[in-house]
Amino acid sequence: MDHHTIAGISIAGTCLDVLGSLYLAYDLLGGQHGPLRLLTRAVTYSIIFGIGYGLGLGLFLGVASGLATGITLSIEMNRAARGLDHYPLRWEAFFSAIRGFAFGAGLYRSLGLEFAIAFAVLITLGQVFAYSRGMRPATDYEASRRARITRRQFWGTVVRTVGYVVTALACSALVRRVDHAWLFAIRIGLVTGLVTGIGVTITPYIEYYADHLPERRMGAFGIALILCGFALQSVQYWLALFDVRIT
Repeated sequence: MDHHTIAGISIAGTCLDVLGSLYLAYDLLGGQHGPLRLLTRAVTYSIIFGIGYGLGLGLFLGVASGLATGITLSIEMNRAARGLDHYPLRWEAFFSAIRGFAFGAGLYRSLGLEFAIAFAVLITLGQVFAYSRGMRPATDYEASRRARITRRQFWGTVVRTVGYVVTALACSALVRRVDHAWLFAIRIGLVTGLVTGIGVTITPYIEYYADHLPERRMGAFGIALILCGFALQSVQYWLALFDVRIT
C-alpha cells in the first residue's frame, strides 16, 4: 500500500475526530444558534455534492468540488436561514471563484493547466452573471420536511447544465483539443445538472434538519464520527502489526 494513501487515511481520521468532538460539544458551542448549524450544513452539502461529482467525474474532482461547494453553500444558506438579505455581489463573486477554481483543479490532472484555468474562469464569470440576475443558491429558500424544486430553480438548473456543456466545448476548441469533445462536454453538463437538481430538490429538508436536529442525536452522531476517526487512524498500526508492505 502506498504511504501517501496511509497518510491520507490518518488525516481523514483526525478530521473525523475533530468533527465528532464539536458535535459532542453542541451545548458549549451555542446550541441551535451556534456554529454547529453552519458546520452541519457544510458537512452535509459537501458529502452530497462530493459523492455526486465523484461518481460522475472522478474522485479527485468530487473531493475538491464537493468541499468548495459544500462550504460556500453552507455560508449562504446559513445567512438565508437567519432571515438576512443575501451577501453583496463582491462576496458572491468570491464564492463563485472558490467553486469555479475547485472544479478547475479537479480537471487539471486529466486535461492540463490551461484547460483547467480557462474552464474555471468561464464558469466563475457565468456564476457571477447568474448572481447579478437574482439566481443564487438561496433562491426560493425554504426549510421543510419535504423535498421540492420550484419553477425558477428548475430552469436555473437547466441553464447551468447548458452553460457547462458550452464552456467545455469552448475550452476544448480554444485551449486544448479533447478527445470526443462533445461526449466529454455532455458528460460534464449532465453530471453537473443532475447533481445540482438533486441538491436543490433536497435542500429544504437539509435546512430543516440543520436547524432541528435533536441534541441527543447530535451527541450520537459525534460519537459515531469519533469511532470512525479512531478506526481510520488505527489503519497504519494494523498494517504494521500484520507486516503489510508499504511503498
